[in-house]
Amino acid sequence: RLPSDAPECVGSVQREGTTPTLALALAIGADPAPYADRVPHDVEGTKQRVRDAAVAEFAAHGLHGTTMERIAARAGINKERVYAYFGDKRALFAGLVTDLLATVADAVPLEIERLEDVGEFAARNFDYLEDHPDRARLVLWEGLTPGDEAEGGDRRQALYEGKRKAVAAAQQAGILTDTVDSAHLVFLLLALPSWWSAAPQIARILTGPVEDVDAERARRRAAVKEAAIRIARP
Repeated sequence: RLPSDAPECVGSVQREGTTPTLALALAIGADPAPYADRVPHDVEGTKQRVRDAAVAEFAAHGLHGTTMERIAARAGINKERVYAYFGDKRALFAGLVTDLLATVADAVPLEIERLEDVGEFAARNFDYLEDHPDRARLVLWEGLTPGDEAEGGDRRQALYEGKRKAVAAAQQAGILTDTVDSAHLVFLLLALPSWWSAAPQIARILTGPVEDVDAERARRRAAVKEAAIRIARP
């Protein structure tokens, strides 16, 4: 049972499925990891907590600046369980990036029937990345990480090959310019929206202080959309 003088917030934490001991640790700001193995077993829920914690840590600190201890503590579980579920830190990082790229691809498909569709594609990518800025940062961190080719290569190749084929088909149909290689054009359409969230400091330098955030976001979205159409116009 919880002590009678336990903080009021402990009860709300415990209702989420933690044990009283872990709930108390979380409420008073103590390290939850030593108590994590006492939580009722929920493998998928635990894995998702680890993924969420890892995304936050990797986006902020990169692969080499993040520790498995910090990820485990943020997720509220034992470090050994993180290793058991995901392997080493590099495997966890690579798997996360691949999963997030697949999520973006599912959320923003590329279907081209008219020139304006590429503008909408770029604009919807902008919306997604503005709402999930950690996605672009993870990809940047991966690019800055020395090592072999990114893991999950076949899966990633399939994600982008579909986009390249859609652009190539539109080029053959005369909808898009054929003066730019289809793979290069896909890369440009992806790069246009991503840099706003990947390098917000450059955006601040160029645009200055922003008083109306929503209005400025709308202007940036419109610029991305127009630039994509101009790049792809035959």
